[in-house]
Amino acid sequence: MGNSRLIGVGVGPGDPELVTVKGVNCLRAADVVVVPVMDTGERGRAEATVLHYVPEEKVVRVVFALNERSDRGRREAAWDAAGERVAGLLRTHGIVAFATIGDPNVYSTFTYLAQTIGDVVPGTVVETVPGITAMQDLAARSGAVLTEGTEPLTLVPVTAGAGALKDALNGPGTVVAYKFGRQAQEVAAVLRETGRLDDAVWGSALGLPEESIRPAAELDGAPLPYLSTLIAPARRDGGRGGKL
Repeated sequence: MGNSRLIGVGVGPGDPELVTVKGVNCLRAADVVVVPVMDTGERGRAEATVLHYVPEEKVVRVVFALNERSDRGRREAAWDAAGERVAGLLRTHGIVAFATIGDPNVYSTFTYLAQTIGDVVPGTVVETVPGITAMQDLAARSGAVLTEGTEPLTLVPVTAGAGALKDALNGPGTVVAYKFGRQAQEVAAVLRETGRLDDAVWGSALGLPEESIRPAAELDGAPLPYLSTLIAPARRDGGRGGKL
């Protein structure tokens, strides 16, 4: 058999309609579609999205310690096991697709997997299919404009702590925060401190029945879903085209 292909397919933030035509074609053309699941075993968002387009028997669930932050050894062991599992699939299948929520090149488990596979199954061809990101979906659903004119855009994972977010909020342009569910209280405080609270909007479970989109000023400090997205639009004055 020639070289196998491992394709990271971005399946978007959760709304099955936001998978691209290319993404759907890729999932259907693959011999197997790997979906990452947490060690708790519940069906993840990527899997739920994939099942709209491919039959269940083509889907292979692989456990990743996605929520393991404290025990590095345990996380590494889980990653190695997951890598081995995908490597085994690549040795027996021509095309293996790996479905990832959002985009495979934006804070995705796929990056690490691709590196692991490069070491374990040399010669594997690795490709990615871009996906709609949560910030794009939240912008569309909330009416928040991400960038205008010459404004920069900063994307901050709050898993790195609220300090990085504060630095970004003190700078120019729009700031987007990912994965801040557990630090919702600190995030609200930092927004207030930097004077960016009033225009900011947050959302979770976008495109799903339990979707929630609210002004950030309504964050009361209660914990939010881990996969929450925040948009703090640039400070804009001067009306239409003010930054052009």
